[in-house]
Amino acid sequence: MKLSELLRDIEVLELHAPEGLEIADVAYDSRRAAPGSVFVAVRGFDTDGHKYIGSAVGNGAACVICEEAPGCETPYVIVRDSRLALAIASRNFFRDPSSEMTVIGVTGTNGKTTTTYLTKHMLEVCLDAKVGLVGTNGNMIGGEFIKTEHTTPESCDLQRLFREMADAGCTHVVMEVSSHSLALNRVAGVSFGPCVFTNLTQDHLDFHKDMADYAAAKAKLFTMCSLGIVNADDGWSDFMIERAGCPMHTFSCRDAGAELYAKDISLTASGVSFTAVHGSESTRVKLGIPGHFSVYNALGVLGIGLALGIKLEDAVGALSSAKGVKGRVEVVPTDGDYTILIDYAHTPDALENVLRSMREVTDGRLVALFGCGGDRDRKKRPIMGAIAAECADFVVVTSDNPRTEQPEAIIADILEGMAGSATPKEVICSRPEAIEWAIEHHLSGDVIVLAGKGHEDYQIVGHVKHHMDEREIVAEVLRKRKMNK
Repeated sequence: MKLSELLRDIEVLELHAPEGLEIADVAYDSRRAAPGSVFVAVRGFDTDGHKYIGSAVGNGAACVICEEAPGCETPYVIVRDSRLALAIASRNFFRDPSSEMTVIGVTGTNGKTTTTYLTKHMLEVCLDAKVGLVGTNGNMIGGEFIKTEHTTPESCDLQRLFREMADAGCTHVVMEVSSHSLALNRVAGVSFGPCVFTNLTQDHLDFHKDMADYAAAKAKLFTMCSLGIVNADDGWSDFMIERAGCPMHTFSCRDAGAELYAKDISLTASGVSFTAVHGSESTRVKLGIPGHFSVYNALGVLGIGLALGIKLEDAVGALSSAKGVKGRVEVVPTDGDYTILIDYAHTPDALENVLRSMREVTDGRLVALFGCGGDRDRKKRPIMGAIAAECADFVVVTSDNPRTEQPEAIIADILEGMAGSATPKEVICSRPEAIEWAIEHHLSGDVIVLAGKGHEDYQIVGHVKHHMDEREIVAEVLRKRKMNK
């Protein structure tokens, strides 16, 4: 591709390169720069890509896109915003792949992963579509699974992935759209179809200055899509609607005036059922994923289906055959009359939702085992401690991903929120040991919720990922118990 084509729609301040220069690839990591590539110098949180221009040129970069003169003889282009330029250049280089597919975005604090997986299933069943998926649990091209590091990949990687999906025959893509990706322009240049807002609760305040800033990042999605589908029961829904640049539809469990309304809701340990009302239509929905929040996730999926012309009864039929999502209210086999659930709940709202939902279907004690991530929003730690103490009968406080913080310091922050509570607790820093303790001390009818890790099969200590899968930990504890009987 010629440089002039690559720079289409990018605000160029100075051009010090021939427009006819042939570009063979786009790179934002100097180590991945190759002969004939363009290197885009992006300013990050920990470092500045401008420092690595020399390294990129040494690896063969034919041109540099940057925000200041690089001080070398290599052809370069100065732009106002190199992060935005990376997104648009990547879109151009990979021939705008998202425009060849229907891209469905899901944003919100909680519920994104389940909503995307259920939507993928619905599209496959109802439209016989080949569907790509981008999200926290990993990326998928049809049935092929690809691991990922970020909820939403960097723009260059995302556009490369979109091109792979389009070339593989995907007609639809369902993707989680994080607030980081919106604020950092990772999804700039993506052609979005219908998009869903699930909810907004406290999270990522280590990145966003306050909740309004967090909400504004989420709302940006609805200036980029063809249609918005919003949870009207969330306190930030009006904020999203007011800032939207497209038609906005609503779903609700409380307001019968919403475009999509859930009534006669029934919750059990094995799932939820409710009647979905859309205009003059009403259909009974059954979903094998427990928790009241599952009703909201299902409504979001049905809203997407309706936006794409799928009949309500067909979308409902697809949901009835949907399986649960790994790490989302995932039931783990046990050796007795007690239940262990693994859930990704790592925010105050998500923890409260899963505990209150399980409270309604728990015969014995509700045991909450959780920690909080290091190098992340500290303000939520005591809040989560208070929620666990209020909603559970017993709390086991342990580690999550401590990263570069001391686990004991994180736990101390959590315990501040439990001060004065009569709810019994146990503090065990090692998560595997905490899980073993919870199993060894269970009572008949207990529900033990392992919250925070979900689909993750690792623990981050310092800057290193160590393998740690809670399913394996539970299985090993049960194996030892069986041997000792």
